[in-house]
Amino acid sequence: MSSSGELRHTALDALHRSLGATMTDFAGWDMPLRYGSERDEHNAVRTKAGLFDLSHMGEITVTGPQAAALLDYALAGNIAGVKPGRARYTMICRADGGILDDLIVYRLAETEYMVVANASNAQVVLDALAERSAGFDAEVRDDRDAYALIAVQGPESPGILKSLTDADLDGLKYYAGLPGTVAGVPALIARTGYTGEDGFELFVKPEHAVELWQALTKAGEGAGLVPCGLSCRDTLRLEAGMPLYGHELSTSLTPFDAGLGRVVKFEKEGDFVGREALREAAARAERNPPRVLVGLVAEGRRVPRAGYAVVAGGEVIGEVTSGAPSPTLGKPIAMAYVDAAHAAPGTPGVAVDIRGSHEPYEVVALPFYKRQK
Repeated sequence: MSSSGELRHTALDALHRSLGATMTDFAGWDMPLRYGSERDEHNAVRTKAGLFDLSHMGEITVTGPQAAALLDYALAGNIAGVKPGRARYTMICRADGGILDDLIVYRLAETEYMVVANASNAQVVLDALAERSAGFDAEVRDDRDAYALIAVQGPESPGILKSLTDADLDGLKYYAGLPGTVAGVPALIARTGYTGEDGFELFVKPEHAVELWQALTKAGEGAGLVPCGLSCRDTLRLEAGMPLYGHELSTSLTPFDAGLGRVVKFEKEGDFVGREALREAAARAERNPPRVLVGLVAEGRRVPRAGYAVVAGGEVIGEVTSGAPSPTLGKPIAMAYVDAAHAAPGTPGVAVDIRGSHEPYEVVALPFYKRQK
């Protein structure tokens, strides 16, 4: 929300409305939920390509001689080890090890990084980085208004983008980013995404957003590109087994509880916020595994929602964190934290309590969907 309590609007707001988008309040932003059928939008990304406005994401720039040292202290990952032009998935934790947010950090230059936070946590992350920067020769800058973010995702996305840029897309690895020009617009071109497909995220100045969106739309006409809302982004990331903050991740969980202990780098130089608590969490997870994040696939048609109990033998053994109909699998799916004793794929007798009815679900390994390389 803006300070006046009104919804914030992206640079593409009028364009979304002209396309007939259904809009929704997402973390204080007025964002497109869907343009037509969310199933069609989902399937377009899986088989052709989809175009997303992600300008609600929170960009924070960290610069200065000690930018790397600050981020190594403030975040769980080894950020100094990220080469210029590359990106890293990481987390920012509290001193007690609880997850404040999951992030992507791009190293733009030797002494310049861009931290991309979730919209709902951008202010929290900004405040934490500013507070943790005390004593470091580095500057933390709120750049949320300096960028619009447009994503093109799906198997046809490289071809669509290639027609608009001279940048070396073939040489651009997953989790890498390079400055370039797309349809005449200066952009940071990143090979990242939240869909489980190949794709790109384009960081541009807000005043160039409409021009870029229209150029991508035109370039994608013959390839089946469609505009996509946040609704299908959620089903795409769920099928890909990707966590969503506020569902699979929260301050009450450490990265080890979430099965993402790999993002915590104890071997990096110097202290970092949460180190001791995270060491204890790592040891606890090895000794006595907490609840484990698993996939659940419905045997019936009823869709589980976040907060629903997972049961076995009449006992509550876990809780659903995300659930939706899966267009790719053709049946309802969910992610849930369940007791370790019931976490193995194929564990019999597991059900979800859907309004008093125990609906049978199969426990499966995540992700539900993996693209063919």
